[in-house]
Amino acid sequence: MTTASPLALVTGASSGIGLELARQFAQHGFDLVVNAEDAGIEKAAMLLRAEGAVVHPVRADLRTPEGIEALWTAVTALGRALDAAALNAGVGEGGAFVDTDWADDLEILQVNVVSTTALMKLVLTQMTRRNEGRLLVTSSIASTMPGSYQSIYNASKSFVQSLTEAVQDELKDSAVTITSLMPGPTDTNFFARADMADTGMGQGPKDGAAEVAEQGFAALMAGERKVVAASLAVKAQEAVNKVLPDSVKAMGNRAMAKPRD
Repeated sequence: MTTASPLALVTGASSGIGLELARQFAQHGFDLVVNAEDAGIEKAAMLLRAEGAVVHPVRADLRTPEGIEALWTAVTALGRALDAAALNAGVGEGGAFVDTDWADDLEILQVNVVSTTALMKLVLTQMTRRNEGRLLVTSSIASTMPGSYQSIYNASKSFVQSLTEAVQDELKDSAVTITSLMPGPTDTNFFARADMADTGMGQGPKDGAAEVAEQGFAALMAGERKVVAASLAVKAQEAVNKVLPDSVKAMGNRAMAKPRD
């Protein structure tokens, strides 16, 4: 099968940063495979087709091995190599570690850690065989600090950031590029889903998902190793977190993530 358009995969693409990343790809001439576990992925596909892209929506739950396999089967069934991928799917949860349900904790680990790692391996194995391709991994500013009152989420993003940086080093002599996207608080449904709407973080200022995605896409196309997006405040926080002790960063996260009485 031949086509004039490059192909990109975007996970977590039914809303928020994922949808805006997919929109960036569509506006820059990519065809798309878009994934989410909810029915909103079909509406997202309609919006992206309006941008002129050929879009293949795949509703699959990345919390499960079956969902990961279904998504990758759909990608490979197209008979086209991926030119780019954005592994953006992620979930979070607020609350004290001893109070959260293990089932909810495990969901975060399955989506943020296991599915990201599995898909990264599948994508990069394909790309390195061709010595061509671009991968964007959505990490978070949360990866730079202990996450009091969102401990599993921050730890999962620390894993993702560490993994991304390690594989970047392994592939430093390859033509394949890997970019880490590190947003701060962003105006999506993340805080409502994570039961954090009543926290300082949930009620505080947030960056726009479109701006985060635009900066992430630009960094991906430029082959940059990471981009802290989108506002100057988030970029400043990342810089300060490089020098602050972990104990101080944990206190700061507590102040922003602990539910307000």
